[in-house]
Amino acid sequence: MLIISIKEGENIDRTLKRYKKKFDMTGVSKQLRNRKQFVKPSVARRTELMKAAYKLKKANSEL
Repeated sequence: MLIISIKEGENIDRTLKRYKKKFDMTGVSKQLRNRKQFVKPSVARRTELMKAAYKLKKANSEL
């Protein structure tokens, strides 16, 4: 459970922004999306390799 303390004189919008940022950093929403449907390990591995290749290609083209 996330606990966000409201600082003296802090705007509620700013506090909500801190909460959302902290929530995103925990990775709970990403984990929930991944658990919605089963993905075979071979497909997950292939997707991971494709993403790595894309990142490498993009990094090399920027040089």
